[in-house]
Amino acid sequence: MARAPAGARAVLLGALLCCCAAAAGNPGLPTAVNITWSSVNFKTILKWQPKPSGYFYTVEIHGETSDTKKKCIMTTETECDVTDALRNVKETYTAHVLSVKSLVEDNFEEPLFASSEKFTPYNQTIIGKPEIQHHTQEDSKLNVVFRDPLTPYMFPNGSFQSVRDIFKHDLEYKLYYWKDQSSGKKDATTKSHMFDVSVDNKNNYCFYIQGIIPSRRENRNGQESMVLCTTVERTILDEYGAEVFIIIAVVAIAVIALAIILAVILCKRKKAKTAREKQPLNGV
Repeated sequence: MARAPAGARAVLLGALLCCCAAAAGNPGLPTAVNITWSSVNFKTILKWQPKPSGYFYTVEIHGETSDTKKKCIMTTETECDVTDALRNVKETYTAHVLSVKSLVEDNFEEPLFASSEKFTPYNQTIIGKPEIQHHTQEDSKLNVVFRDPLTPYMFPNGSFQSVRDIFKHDLEYKLYYWKDQSSGKKDATTKSHMFDVSVDNKNNYCFYIQGIIPSRRENRNGQESMVLCTTVERTILDEYGAEVFIIIAVVAIAVIALAIILAVILCKRKKAKTAREKQPLNGV
């Protein structure tokens, strides 16, 4: 069998190399690393490294049962808001971060990509800070009214769904409260929008609220609300109790006794003056 000319062999070798390169993607492009999910109240951001130079990224979201969705197509950023692609919050997703050389898609070249860890929004999103709307401390009752965090997802009427609308009975809230200037905390739990707990009416109290998903193994506790403190109006008697009462009583008795003594002295002086005025003058 005759051997092919050297020029033909070179052309054939180049074609084989091109085919191999096409099958393997573009080996000169780096793939994404450190791919992480960041999700609060179901707003989910995918992050990765490194910053691209001379190439682009495209994100693909793969669900277990849903169709693949592309987000942040041909971006030079290293993060992507993928919230809209995760509307079925109980489904488990995987993200592929594709490294793409050209803005023009090449049907003959499979882009290189890196895969994220699996992510299930319902199990892994963090519950954000509840909003405290109203609080009072009257007598021995501390009352706190709050509102659920909102999600990016909407009802058909255009209003935003809250985390309670999605989690329903899986969601509860815990109130942590303590005497002002004290480190000893107490707590109470509710599935409603209000706490009503018994407290010492002689002390100010500080508190915060936190959402909790008890059924979770991880990310059970949500973000803490801002810390607020109550203010109790106190009288002097409330502040110092029996000691002040005794002092006031002693002062009052002393004032009354002094008034009586002065009245007696003045009365005696008046009688003595009257008696002197009635005596006849000497030599008359």
